Amino acid sequence: MAVTELPSTTRPNQMKKVSLLPLIFLIFYEVSGGPFGSEDAVQAAGPLLTLLGFIIFPFIWSVPEAMITAEMGTMFPENSGYVVWVSSALGPYWGFQQGWMKWLSGVIDNALYPVLFLDYLKSAVPEVSSGLPRVFAILGLTIFLTLLNYRGLTIVGFVAVFLGVFSLIPFVVMGFISIPKLKPSRWVEVDLHDVDWNLYLNTLFWNLNYWDSISTLVGEVENPKKTLPKGLFFALILVVLGYLFPLLVGTGAVPVNREAWSDGYYSDIAMIIGGVWLRWWLQAAAAVSNMGLFVAEMSSDSFMLLGMAERGMLPKFFTKRSRYGTPIIGILFSASGVILLSWLSFEEIVAAENFLYCFGMILEFIAFILLKIKKPNAPRPYKVPGGKIGAIVMCIPPTILICFVLYFSSIKVMVISFIALVIGLVMQPCLKFVEKKKWVKFSVSPDLPDLDNGEGTQTLVQ
Repeated sequence: MAVTELPSTTRPNQMKKVSLLPLIFLIFYEVSGGPFGSEDAVQAAGPLLTLLGFIIFPFIWSVPEAMITAEMGTMFPENSGYVVWVSSALGPYWGFQQGWMKWLSGVIDNALYPVLFLDYLKSAVPEVSSGLPRVFAILGLTIFLTLLNYRGLTIVGFVAVFLGVFSLIPFVVMGFISIPKLKPSRWVEVDLHDVDWNLYLNTLFWNLNYWDSISTLVGEVENPKKTLPKGLFFALILVVLGYLFPLLVGTGAVPVNREAWSDGYYSDIAMIIGGVWLRWWLQAAAAVSNMGLFVAEMSSDSFMLLGMAERGMLPKFFTKRSRYGTPIIGILFSASGVILLSWLSFEEIVAAENFLYCFGMILEFIAFILLKIKKPNAPRPYKVPGGKIGAIVMCIPPTILICFVLYFSSIKVMVISFIALVIGLVMQPCLKFVEKKKWVKFSVSPDLPDLDNGEGTQTLVQ
């Protein structure tokens, strides 16, 4: 692969940027990608709590996170995203910790999609359910999707549009076919004495978070000060409807067997409702959906590493772009992490990435509130209403939710996550030492604004 370093000063003129429609579907895939993976919520809590969860949870978590992303993303329209938010409010040390936790969380999350891809195919192709065929399938899929990311973000964006439409259409068809079979009484089935709260909360959280991930691509977006808030708004509607409609169909048209509701169960529902043809269509939709999730997440993770390098937090070689404008080193690092973590189970992956993601979100909430207090007059093309008090009040419900998610985490997940956190705490001083010794070159892009006053430049690694 030919690699050419493209300075940020020339990049906007040489590479086409992402417009509104691809942005909507990139956000859709950063967060959701459709209802695939939501099945475990029904297994954990039954139809009523699942439906209520996907109605109430967006107001507790998704809306606040999307609004914070819109304000902070337009305030800092660069590829370091939430890293620069935290750096501006708390300093470069904590900005680096934010980048480490979010990158690791994203890589763990991305390791899930090849697993889900094969889970939907294993009923049709049993050979990929275990053993060497599964290992080679995961490896081959990861390499193919990594090459797609290498080819360019605009291509990834338009691929996301195609994949999104293709993956949602079979659910619309399934909904129309299921109308005569719907029994609304099934939607209110609940047994509060038989709820796996850990699985339930982790599934909701995993399916409805990551709204801030698009912030690490803002530097690649066309007119982000206007496009980003619009993209988040329309994506929010698309995501919520993309969960609720299939859940209403699946739980209302088929007798609820909670034990059967696990990864890939929507294809079984399609078989019951429409027959083999609909099952095959939905399995294909699930497969391409996981492809979309993978490429969107990898784009976010790799561009974040590039953005951190432009801020002087990582070695300069992370700023190198391919001739397609993509961050080649960031892509290779992210792909390597995915391959190393792909052996984990679905439940372990979801719980581990949620745990790390929670810590990152706490830093984001703190940064959001502090910047409201410290820099009330800084330019904010999109502003969350309510001022300082409104910012604090808005962050309280999702913070409480974070506490519940952390409380219900297993000991194994806690231990692994704390080890990862400690690695980040040590890594930043080590990188500063390496820079001081001049073993590796660090630099700050002259195009980036000073985090103190929005003018000039500032080195974050001193």
